[in-house]
Amino acid sequence: MKKIIVTGCNGQLGRAINKFYANRTDLELVNTDVDELDITNIDQVIDHVNGIKPYAIINCAAYTAVDACETNQDIAFKVNTIGPRNLAIAAQKAEAKIIHISTDYVFDGTKQGAYYETDSTAPASVYGVTKEAAEKMVRDFCNRHFILRTAWLYGEGKNFAKTMLRIAETNNKVRVVCDQIGTPTSAWELTKGIDSLLFSDNYGLFHATCEGQCSWADFAKEVYRLAGKDMIVEEVTTQQYLADYPQQAKRPANSVLENYMFKMTNGYQFASWEDAIKEYMAEQ
Repeated sequence: MKKIIVTGCNGQLGRAINKFYANRTDLELVNTDVDELDITNIDQVIDHVNGIKPYAIINCAAYTAVDACETNQDIAFKVNTIGPRNLAIAAQKAEAKIIHISTDYVFDGTKQGAYYETDSTAPASVYGVTKEAAEKMVRDFCNRHFILRTAWLYGEGKNFAKTMLRIAETNNKVRVVCDQIGTPTSAWELTKGIDSLLFSDNYGLFHATCEGQCSWADFAKEVYRLAGKDMIVEEVTTQQYLADYPQQAKRPANSVLENYMFKMTNGYQFASWEDAIKEYMAEQ
């Protein structure tokens, strides 16, 4: 039986992974979160991994509060950079694979058109800097690595779609940014992409989002349409939004990632963002 360590198991992706593999009798998921394993402690990580001897480590753990990263830089660096480094070192020692989840925030979001895996990174926030550094750490310390950049993730837990639905409980209008574009990606679809790589030797860097693109305002409108909510979505620019709700971290204006390596080396096609959110909303 193959053992797979899942870090950050209580997050949206960790929960989706557990649901996806729930009925697999040939796999054993070893779930860890901050209470079970401090990924920033190298000795603890190596001891934990050596004791389990996993087939793979799927690292879903991250400090994703992008504004808080700006003021808690040491914490962000420890969790987002040192943690993946330690897991990669332990995976290499145990001859295990590692799947590390990265982000669109490694780019500054100024490109016209979708970002490819071959595009140069240029993070514009502390969160992005720590995630970019993590990618290098994983590449440097474990030969058997998969790095998956995703964006606009939602699943079981706190996310944009649920925030929009909560607002609709007490309001009939909401202001949503219209000049930031990306691809809403369900944790379930990302898990399916992970599964298509996990048992292969097709190592490397992959963009991993649903297909298509939209603005946050477009996304909100689709959530309300699917929920049957008669909400007015007032489209505002990022500048207009920040005037009322200041944010410390800069958000990429363009978060669209092209899943080029998935298509070219794995023959895998993600679902469209419209189909994915439809499936998600049907289960709410």
